Amino acid sequence: MRDAVDDFAAHLAGVRNRSAHTVRAYVGDVVSLLDHAHRMGCAELPDLDLSVLRSWLAKQRTTGAARTTLARRAASARTFSAWAHRCGLLPADVAGALASPRAHRDLPTVLRADQAATLVEAPGRLAAPGPTPPTRDEPRPTSPGEDGSGSASPASPDPSRTPDGAAEAVLLRDRALLELLYGTGVRISEACGLDVADVDHARRVVRVFGKGGRERAVPYGVPAQRALDEWLRHGRPALAAPRSRDALLLGARGGRLNPTTARRIVGGYAQAAGLPPVSPHGLRHSAATHLLEGGADLRAVQELLGHSSLASTQIYTHVSVERLRAAYRQAHPRA
Repeated sequence: MRDAVDDFAAHLAGVRNRSAHTVRAYVGDVVSLLDHAHRMGCAELPDLDLSVLRSWLAKQRTTGAARTTLARRAASARTFSAWAHRCGLLPADVAGALASPRAHRDLPTVLRADQAATLVEAPGRLAAPGPTPPTRDEPRPTSPGEDGSGSASPASPDPSRTPDGAAEAVLLRDRALLELLYGTGVRISEACGLDVADVDHARRVVRVFGKGGRERAVPYGVPAQRALDEWLRHGRPALAAPRSRDALLLGARGGRLNPTTARRIVGGYAQAAGLPPVSPHGLRHSAATHLLEGGADLRAVQELLGHSSLASTQIYTHVSVERLRAAYRQAHPRA
């Protein structure tokens, strides 16, 4: 069975072109399934049947697995079963009739347009004259959340007190990151994976490689253009190191910006600005919702976000409808 799992992982990565995260999740689900099957007396892979699959999902349910988790694990089982049948490892596609619970999808939390503007402009306000700057024996200033604490520093960074103006460079990087996330709606992994050559300054377009390695071109606006220009001219050279290579966004030590660090940065600025807790994916939700509220076509938003299915994009129409309902209830005399 171990050889079958290894071959399945190679199929997902090499033939289906799935991301490393997807391969890891699907393989983990299949390993859990086969372990459960072995405990039920299935000595060989052909012994697997629908009753074993249903028993496996039922056990997951009793241990408290969420509906979304159960839906994904059922999808993993169906994908594995279909592949194993095509390869002759199973006499039939035993998971073809496997039903899974319908995943409950909560409406995403989004910022208002004014709140989003406050968030993306937060690094600029930190750079303005403020309280007494840190002394020389304090650690290098970082953006809110980059030190791992998730909170903002009480003092504004002073570039003159750090080598090569690193604090100012970090603030320019943060502004570029926030403008890019909200201005394009890209995923945090996509933003951190951008190279300098992926930015087309003349057309104001970034080349993004999304899930499954699918490439798309996403436009960005004038505020994002200004933030990127400032970062590339004055910020990135101050942080660049041999390990930077072609990465567009850099960490404080010169390497490519890590998505985990980027999430802390976004959350830190939201907290510093007194906004509701927000993640990079929350900015993506906000960008999509504001596009639709501004009259953008649903298909166009689907292309911008890189969704393979229109069903993934339609959830943002529900967000807009909920806002309309809230406004109606608040303003209409007979609501």
